[in-house]
Amino acid sequence: MTNESTGHRPGLVLLGVALALGLIISTAIAMRTVERIKITNRTITVKGYAEKEIVSDWAQWQGSFKVKTINLVAGYGKLEDDLEKVMVYLRSEGVSKGNIVVSSVSTTTQHKLDEEGRRTNEIDAYFLYQSVTVASSDTALIDRIARGSTVLIKQGVEFSSNHPEYLYTKLDELKIELLGQATKDARERAEQLAVNSRGKVGRLRSASQGVFQITPRHSTEVSSRGMYSTSTVEKKITAVVTIVYTIR
Repeated sequence: MTNESTGHRPGLVLLGVALALGLIISTAIAMRTVERIKITNRTITVKGYAEKEIVSDWAQWQGSFKVKTINLVAGYGKLEDDLEKVMVYLRSEGVSKGNIVVSSVSTTTQHKLDEEGRRTNEIDAYFLYQSVTVASSDTALIDRIARGSTVLIKQGVEFSSNHPEYLYTKLDELKIELLGQATKDARERAEQLAVNSRGKVGRLRSASQGVFQITPRHSTEVSSRGMYSTSTVEKKITAVVTIVYTIR
């Protein structure tokens, strides 16, 4: 019995070794399979940025004036005189007639109130309103006439000046350029991250364009809906894209 047990023992040992090796090999194959699937399905999401400083090439400004009167005929006469003063001021500053748009006259009526504060049918006064709008590629000119328009108040015109709006007319072309730069930036970011994780950037899975931010040059303000600030001549435009790549 002892000899039989001894005779079978080497075979059992070999069988055990074979099973163990088989298990190890199977496990290794399975692990490599899982790893390949993991790498194949891996993706990386990156944001690409591009920005450029621009100078507005178009500006527009609007000023308005009004007359309060109890006599419409006299009120219209005063409004005509005020409009002439406004036009003289604009011409003196070098604004050509073709760059000026004069609005039609609008009229509102103010009624008297009774002792309890309720409006009556009796007219207390008329208000006559008119505005002028100036647009030009000369942004310095627009800035100057907006600042200097207070001189009209000294001439008896009840004048109100809006803040000029400064625009950039080649924005569509610039957006295309910035999207290309932002996409390139996203690729570079993805490649750097892939190197750090011992991978390589594969094909593009998806891409989405973010909103454009057009802000004053040194502003850090942003909006989820995008911005287009018209308050300054010097601006900064920022483009953002979000891109998903596969990682090999």
